[in-house]
Amino acid sequence: MTDQGGPAPRKGTAEKRQALLRGARTVFGREGYTRAGIDEIAAEAGVSTRTLYNHFGGKENLFREVLMDSAAKVTGGQVELIDRHLSKVTDIEADIRALAREWMRRRAEHASHMLLVRQIISEGPHLPADVIEEWQRTGPRAVTEAVRERFVELGAQGLLAVQESNSLEAARYFTLLTAGTVTVDTFFGVVPMPAAEVDARVESGVRVFLRLYATGNSR
Repeated sequence: MTDQGGPAPRKGTAEKRQALLRGARTVFGREGYTRAGIDEIAAEAGVSTRTLYNHFGGKENLFREVLMDSAAKVTGGQVELIDRHLSKVTDIEADIRALAREWMRRRAEHASHMLLVRQIISEGPHLPADVIEEWQRTGPRAVTEAVRERFVELGAQGLLAVQESNSLEAARYFTLLTAGTVTVDTFFGVVPMPAAEVDARVESGVRVFLRLYATGNSR
């Protein structure tokens, strides 16, 4: 009921779809793909199971839509960070450190997505292969490609020892060295890690990365 005593307004089509995506992201992240039930997802979203089937046709397609929607949003945010910190570099060490720090400090914004990723890792063999491939393309590979492109530009400016031939390697090492150990040791955000420890690992990762790829102009 509304404050005026009339019936509560019904959710529109777009609103119901978004509610389903949010509800499914929560349930899939909590229960995993195999254990998640259609009734549970519909209840979490506050809609009927019929509405769920009308919008998505079933659990597999819903999972695909949730994962792609979530991955696209996370990728967009991370690419924005990469562009902001590396498009106009004045101090390569300071700017790479600033990127890595902000990247890790904002990881809490993507907590629900990280839970989905954790479920993908644990349930990989039970998930549709084409869904995993599409997620890789939309998410991790797209972010790595954004880093790679910026590193090639910095290499052309003489700020990194990166050329087209080793740019993918450099992008992968940067991600692994600055974010990889935190991601793994927190079990994709499930296990807390003190901010000071996160910062220390980022600092260490940046130092190692620059030992590998710094040039005389980097200092």
